[in-house]
Amino acid sequence: MTKEQLSQLGKTLWAIADDLRGAMNADDFRDYMLSFLFLRYLSDNYEAAAKKELGPDYPKLADDDRRAPLAVWYEDNAEDVAAFEKQMRRKMHYVIHPDYLWSSIAELARTQDEELLQTLAGGFKHIENESFASTFQGLFSEINLRSEKLGRTLADQNKKLCTIITKIAKGIARFSTGSDILGDAYEYLIGQFAAGSGKKAGEFYTPQSVSTILSRIVTLDSQEPSTGKKKKLNRVLDFACGSGSLLLNVRNQMGPRGIGMIYGQEKNITTYNLARMNMLLHGMKDTEFQIHHGDTLENDWAILNERNPAKKLQCDAVVANPPFSYRWQPSEAMGEDFRFKSHGLAPKSAADFAFLLHGLHFLSDEGTMAIVLPHGVLFRGGAEARIRTKLLKDGHIDTVIGLPSNLFFSTGIPVCILVLKKCKKPDDVLFINASEHFEKGKRQNALRPEDMDKIVDTYQYRKEEERYARRVSMEEIEKNDDNLNISRYVSTAKPEPEVDLGDVHKKLTAIEQRISQTKETHNRFLKALGLPIFTSR
Repeated sequence: MTKEQLSQLGKTLWAIADDLRGAMNADDFRDYMLSFLFLRYLSDNYEAAAKKELGPDYPKLADDDRRAPLAVWYEDNAEDVAAFEKQMRRKMHYVIHPDYLWSSIAELARTQDEELLQTLAGGFKHIENESFASTFQGLFSEINLRSEKLGRTLADQNKKLCTIITKIAKGIARFSTGSDILGDAYEYLIGQFAAGSGKKAGEFYTPQSVSTILSRIVTLDSQEPSTGKKKKLNRVLDFACGSGSLLLNVRNQMGPRGIGMIYGQEKNITTYNLARMNMLLHGMKDTEFQIHHGDTLENDWAILNERNPAKKLQCDAVVANPPFSYRWQPSEAMGEDFRFKSHGLAPKSAADFAFLLHGLHFLSDEGTMAIVLPHGVLFRGGAEARIRTKLLKDGHIDTVIGLPSNLFFSTGIPVCILVLKKCKKPDDVLFINASEHFEKGKRQNALRPEDMDKIVDTYQYRKEEERYARRVSMEEIEKNDDNLNISRYVSTAKPEPEVDLGDVHKKLTAIEQRISQTKETHNRFLKALGLPIFTSR
């Protein structure tokens, strides 16, 4: 799908959302819109696979027959349904009963069927509990089909849902919807809803430009980035994954077969559901990813709470955009937590280093971690200074990248990317000051493709460039009390132009001569008019 087609599809769907949500706020309507796109995606793929599997037995219906062909086959071949679904589970990893396919739901909506709401509710439960081998419990838990925002009565709610689904069906029907297109449209809408949500969007959305930089960095060889990408990443982790776009960006960089397993964690239930849908919408099988709903700082995910070092999850790439300066309440016992014990606890006022240490713990010796954090982590004192010093002395901080301000929906402050490794080769830290390289926008600033390329290229080849990038020795950093403030090492001040005093003297002399000549002419006119002449004081 071309960028123009994607943009047009996205704009069409966004216009539908904007037109239909009425009294409902954007965040609430987002869940309906994206869930229906998700159902459409699952249905399209399933029906296409069923048609291929059944071959000539797949029903061909008359043009005026609006039933789902698979529904007709189920009616005529009841004794073969179990075998068919077993085969489809093997090939597709899921099944959908014909009653709950998008084509069936859309037809109920088109005909304003009073059973739409009940059927849709049944369909959501079916997908959560029966479609996949691994249950997706609560996948649609945030969608209230009985919300008064849809209408006060059951009939009103049913009517509103009929309108929404019919509009979406017509809007999508104008476009050829291949397997990746609805996934791209889903990402587009997440971005649009994020823009409309302002600061709240920071909970679930990383700007694509920043996401791309992180993804390109962690997919390069950790020891010799100049040699290019790794052939495969066995495990990738984002412990604050939001809607999952950052994980999908890493997958996009490596290709569908370039990653063994994806792990994501998200505390917000709505965003957690978005992430699970997003994975499936981008063609991932439910066996290729694990998204956990839970608190990263409490580390309540059993797979990450393994205390046996031999069984510890080790990831080749760790990426994250955790909430900035998040206030937390670490207990005394947390000081002995295996993630923090050797570094110390981050202060209650800002959990930034707690998130960083969590991710670093699960990074493999040959892996790369890239995390987005506020600039304060580079220079704040107290407990954070002690953690920073420990990370530097252990050789874990590889690169510090300063980004422009106002890139994020959640904050206007400039942020940085820290690149960390367990075993880095260079005995220095690369500082990149990219804060002045961006395109200014009305609401948000943006990184252009050339800006992103320059950052990644500088990191990959460890380049130095005046006023942009510099490799700084550990001795120099130590002399600065392990302060990593970028301006200490990469000066952004423009040099004053050299002044030729001889040339300046000539110009001043010429100016004085012109003043004298002008004064003489002026006085002649005054004298001719009988007025007092001008004299210098």
